[in-house]
Amino acid sequence: MTVTDVRPGADASPDSGGVAPRQLLRIATAGSVDDGKSTLIGRLLHDTDSLPLDHLESVTDEDGVADLAALSDGLRAEREQGITIDVAYRFFSTPTRSYVLADTPGHERYTRNMFTGASNANVAILLVDARAGVLRQTRRHARIATLVGVDRLVATVNKMDIVDYDEARFRAVEAELVALGARLGTEILVIPIAAKPGDNVVHRSAAMPWYDGPTLLDHLEGIDLAAPAPVATELRLPVQWVSRPTVGERRRYTGRLSAGTLQVGDPVVALPSGSRSVVTALDTLDENRDVAVAPLSVSVELADDIDVARGDVLVSGREGAHLPVLAREIDATVCWLGEQPVAVGDRVALKHTTTTVRATVHRIHSRLDPETLDETAGPSALSLNDIARVTLRTSAVVVSDDYVDNRDAGAFILVDEHTNDTVAAGIVEGARDIADRGESVAWTPSALPADDRAARTGQRGAVLLVVNPDGVAAPAAGIEDALTARGRNAYALDGAALRSALDLSPDARSAAIHLARVARLLADAGVVAVLALDAADPAVLAAVHQEIDAAGVERHDVADADAAVRALGLA
Repeated sequence: MTVTDVRPGADASPDSGGVAPRQLLRIATAGSVDDGKSTLIGRLLHDTDSLPLDHLESVTDEDGVADLAALSDGLRAEREQGITIDVAYRFFSTPTRSYVLADTPGHERYTRNMFTGASNANVAILLVDARAGVLRQTRRHARIATLVGVDRLVATVNKMDIVDYDEARFRAVEAELVALGARLGTEILVIPIAAKPGDNVVHRSAAMPWYDGPTLLDHLEGIDLAAPAPVATELRLPVQWVSRPTVGERRRYTGRLSAGTLQVGDPVVALPSGSRSVVTALDTLDENRDVAVAPLSVSVELADDIDVARGDVLVSGREGAHLPVLAREIDATVCWLGEQPVAVGDRVALKHTTTTVRATVHRIHSRLDPETLDETAGPSALSLNDIARVTLRTSAVVVSDDYVDNRDAGAFILVDEHTNDTVAAGIVEGARDIADRGESVAWTPSALPADDRAARTGQRGAVLLVVNPDGVAAPAAGIEDALTARGRNAYALDGAALRSALDLSPDARSAAIHLARVARLLADAGVVAVLALDAADPAVLAAVHQEIDAAGVERHDVADADAAVRALGLA
């Protein structure tokens, strides 16, 4: 029999023998530490007869009692501490379906591994200790599961044997879980179980006659998985490797299809360059396959020697094709996984599909409160395990799709450039095309002197100095957004962030003058520099004015976005 991956975009067609494919269900566990995730997995493996005998014997004591949790805790440190550290993948099957189960850590320190386990899952099993109820980490893991696109949540209220199978206690925890699901915008099926003795996991429990719903395995067996029909116009092929197999042959472009289909004769476009060609050869290591369907890995030959490199993306060249965004600015939700906090202005490496570019944290819009699941607006920084909405600016074009449309092309990680540690995982919720910034400008070259830089860039530079009467710097990013929305190439300079990044003198006057020089250079290059200072001392402001005005740069003192728009004649 053929085991078929039925994730969105996967090939769910019957095999060549005409036998219906055996579905593969990917599961991730979620919840707080000590809720019994490893024990539940051990019970599933044991009761479905999916354990090799030698493996079972290795975790069975002298009295013949098996330590079910040890079946998935494979690291020595995990067995010693009694907690899960890394993601443990286990496989089991029934007569009708195959399963891949990711046992993800419950400890807050290893939240990053929850992202790993849930990123490819079809279903998340949310475990809750019947005694403790819904905890902080339970909410965080549930939010991560929905964040990465897991739209099927089943909650198991575990350790019912310890509370004497009390229905009242189960109903109280069930109410908490239903409320959590409503808060996340999804339905959660709640099942009472006792993983250690096996109640309601694979076999129905006689100890809980008041429960008439499905067992956990019954529910998993009944989940209907149907991959969307593959569509050629949705093609996404991130190029991972460029090679020339034999002398005299054209180059081959190799990668894994993340969406759509591909076959010989298909027109394709290489992004971000926009070069066009036609597929002349296709290798999938399967002689009987004429059409490649995501998520297959393929090697492609094109009719023309166009410039295609690692990190480029081949998309459909058909009329009406769904094209990605050539983005330089990305709105995303991220989970910060780094030990060191991150603030606006910090730089990281953004790894997206097969390319890596430098990125700057341009704005932090809001942070999720794991207790209430409310959004807190305008945090100054993100710490370990924080989930937040941010805007990132990239140093090069990123060929991007929204995560809801394409899990592969809409996901990324952030990497510390100094330590090479993964410091965040994120999903794209919106991206702005490079054509959206600076093409529709208010100034025309013919209206300016021929030797002026503005005549070549199509925009006149300026400095907008933002200080309110109370001496508190107004948010420069909001002013920048208002100007870029009107076609101006603007850049926000936050005084506090720049002082830290440039290691400027703590003396307010000296630091302000250096910042004014940075703004002046940007304006000279044709950019509208929005400079927010965190001091309103008259002497400091006078020094800043003198520094900017002496260079002959256009300057406006503004208090907010409306004033900035009026000052530049864009109202």
